[in-house]
Amino acid sequence: LSLNVLNPGEIAATAGTSGVVYGVSEEITYDPKSRINTFAHVNHAPARNRLGVLLCINGTGILNSWIRKHVLDGLNYERMNDLAETIPPGSEGLLVLPFGNGAERMLENKDPGAAFIHLNFNIHTTSHLIRAAHEGIVFSFAYGMEIMNQVGISPSVIRAGNANMFLSPVFRKSLATLTNARIELYDTDGSQGAARGAGIGAGIYKDSAEAFNHLHKIGSIEPDTGISPALEEAYTHWKQALDNYLG
Repeated sequence: LSLNVLNPGEIAATAGTSGVVYGVSEEITYDPKSRINTFAHVNHAPARNRLGVLLCINGTGILNSWIRKHVLDGLNYERMNDLAETIPPGSEGLLVLPFGNGAERMLENKDPGAAFIHLNFNIHTTSHLIRAAHEGIVFSFAYGMEIMNQVGISPSVIRAGNANMFLSPVFRKSLATLTNARIELYDTDGSQGAARGAGIGAGIYKDSAEAFNHLHKIGSIEPDTGISPALEEAYTHWKQALDNYLG
């Protein structure tokens, strides 16, 4: 609600400790394996289907936080983002599975744990660890969004608040490129969504359009065809590694 995602085709994403991609559909559809969940959205009505399709990833920003605390001795996130940008897309072969925060629903409740794969002591530095972690989180989003695509959620635009992993240029550019979707960043958070929702329910706003009159878009990130081949190759290797871990 905080991102004004109310109608079919609109998509919201968050990437804090855990990550979420949420799309709205008017079709009654579901994933037979329950890797994603479908339920009534806040504006659903009997005569007008508004159904939310939810992807949740437990291992997201918590990976970035773990690296900061236990590998980089508390280095600030802004500096981490800068270091990640010094490494080329694909992290020179280093892959990261970010699934170290419990079982993952999109993996059919399996818990493979987190892993650094193809670490080379002669090539990879702490900067590689950061970029590979950011890319690994992106790959997990792309993997989950492929499942969403199977039930008809195919985003061309993703709305997100300007916070958490979306503060990382590597993360947001890689996500936009790999999913071929424009990312729109907004100056908002969940508390503002709750306040607007309360205002709509209490009749303070005449409708949802009025409630979101002052929702401010900070900027947009477009897919980058220049880095697409390297990311696609790394993502292919990442999926192969994940399959190996899942058995």
